[in-house]
Amino acid sequence: MPVIRFVREGRDVECYPGENLREVALREGIELYGLKGMLGNCGGCGQCITCFVDVVGESSPGSLSGRTAVEEQKLRRRPQSWRLACQSLVQESLLVLTKPQAGLGDAEAKIAAAKANPLPPGPTAWPAAEQATDGEAAEGTDATAAAAETATSDEEA
Repeated sequence: MPVIRFVREGRDVECYPGENLREVALREGIELYGLKGMLGNCGGCGQCITCFVDVVGESSPGSLSGRTAVEEQKLRRRPQSWRLACQSLVQESLLVLTKPQAGLGDAEAKIAAAKANPLPPGPTAWPAAEQATDGEAAEGTDATAAAAETATSDEEA
């Protein structure tokens, strides 16, 4: 699975390929928002631009999906490494700095430490779902039929 290394928080989080960066961060308790974003964000529509992150030292240009038209418009005066988490789909492992507009005293040291430990590349597809064998499906059907027969015979008595 791809790994997202959140530099500010010092955490590595696994996700499936194609998952939304904002949803993964919120699910894992990573705080994406400053005060303004906490008080009023758009819920992931790309309209408030409060969930922007900095993709640090992106070694693989394909680690996130391409910029959307919304991102191009909303982030036109921001660095190219900044992305809207709500508009970004994780394809491969990457380093992310949340709230890049807020100062981080030892940012260079944290980024260097995060880069020093290599990230696993992760798979490029979702895991295949296990399908029930014919025997398991038949057992489930038989149990359902038996329960229905018991209910019918109880009503007749």
